[in-house]
Amino acid sequence: MDKKLLSILCCPLTHEGLHSASHDMLASVNKAIQKGSLTNRDGVLLDKPLTAALVTDDGKLLYPISDGIPVLLEGESITLEQI
Repeated sequence: MDKKLLSILCCPLTHEGLHSASHDMLASVNKAIQKGSLTNRDGVLLDKPLTAALVTDDGKLLYPISDGIPVLLEGESITLEQI
């Protein structure tokens, strides 16, 4: 993701900064998705692995990136306490 764009994005809920999810973080998230144990904040069970995501600076929320576009919607966010 473009660093300039990333520097102006923030979490719509907490207003914290966002950074790209690490490879290890994505692997953990995708493992939970594969197990069928991960839901977004709308309660929808996730069934497709993520290829990219943004994480809040406090490491509590993750926002998927779909087709190169960050999905910064509250209901689409994933609470990382689930992992």
